[in-house]
Amino acid sequence: MKRRALIMVEGHARTGLLFVQSAQRLGLHPITLSTEPDRYDYLAAESIETIRVDTDNLDALIRECSRLRATYYIAGITAAEEEVYATVGKLCRYFDLPGPNPVSIQRCCDKFTQRQLLAQAGVPIPAYRLAANATEVASSATDIGFPVIVKPAVGTGSSGVRLCRDADEVAEHTTVLFGVMHNSQSSPKILLEKFAEGPFYSADIMGNEVIAIAAGDFGFSPHFVFRECIHPAPLTQEEHKRIADISLSCLRALGLGWGPTNIEFRWTNRGPVVIEVNPRLAGGTDPQLVQLAYGVDLITEHIKVVTGGEWGLHKRHSHTAGVRYLIPDRDGTLDWIDGGSRAAAISGVSEVKFYVDPTAPIVRKGDHRDRIGHVIAASPNHARTEAILQRAVNLINWSITPFPTLGASRNNLPPLISTHQRVVPGNR
Repeated sequence: MKRRALIMVEGHARTGLLFVQSAQRLGLHPITLSTEPDRYDYLAAESIETIRVDTDNLDALIRECSRLRATYYIAGITAAEEEVYATVGKLCRYFDLPGPNPVSIQRCCDKFTQRQLLAQAGVPIPAYRLAANATEVASSATDIGFPVIVKPAVGTGSSGVRLCRDADEVAEHTTVLFGVMHNSQSSPKILLEKFAEGPFYSADIMGNEVIAIAAGDFGFSPHFVFRECIHPAPLTQEEHKRIADISLSCLRALGLGWGPTNIEFRWTNRGPVVIEVNPRLAGGTDPQLVQLAYGVDLITEHIKVVTGGEWGLHKRHSHTAGVRYLIPDRDGTLDWIDGGSRAAAISGVSEVKFYVDPTAPIVRKGDHRDRIGHVIAASPNHARTEAILQRAVNLINWSITPFPTLGASRNNLPPLISTHQRVVPGNR
């Protein structure tokens, strides 16, 4: 009998190992197809079968999966990265396996098309415009009214997303975005949105069931780098229902409802407003938080959906789980980071993880890559979890030496003072 295999198209820096481990617990043999397997350290560390293949080439993926079928029974094909999820849907259809609708995924991943479909369905969203050049960007910002969000029309992880409060900031960020996108896109487009002010929430959905709603907070403005996330969000029953109802409206409008979806909101003076719909599991630490808070393993249940198995989302308990991310306030060379073991020893802390090693260069980009670590904690209630997180991050310290000033002579440069950074919740 052939061994049952789960094919992963690309890995994931944060959740990839969790997918591998879940597959193994379900008796599946994980195989990763990747354009650059070296991007994912866990593949070599865990001796995961990996095949180098161009994951932008559907025909190449079909050939590779067809070759693998001579050795394995392919139970399912999936991905953790949004960029390849539409391709996964096409592969699943080719091999007659359960999978997402590739057309729906492609429309959802185009942020402008997504907003058009949501607006047509009457889903509350911010005012928006699409711009193809700097002139259109400037006029669109004026039409919408400041402050505005300026970002690429295609992308993930808050990359290139910035809050602009006036025309000068819009012009500056537009120049940066077009400079970056012209190297990677044939006809780059910029999306502008009215900044929706209010608390941030996100909904985790599997199929047509809203499993969890989290509250989030961000670090240094004008970018949107998550500083904290808490499950469950402190909402009333009516507030929870409003977000859940709008979430299901999003699924209908976008033709989703198979597998996982993550939807981001701001609660404004007109109620919940949809910021973005992501046709995938939330990345980062979210699956871990959902499991700690409710006892639901989203990744395992997702794999069951992918492989056509029976899946269940019954909540086994009700705790409060939270993460606090470590975000530096400057660029430079990381001299040292410590306190992890002390923080991990605190009762209620489930994980302390550093993403960088000493001597690593810290170059902030204004997105998820700016985070240098995290602390996860859980307890029976919100106040206690917040207190545990606060106590833990207070024990973590690091030192960053600023980069030498451009134009300074290396031989005559005076010693730079190493700056000490302690995470301060709410610091912006």
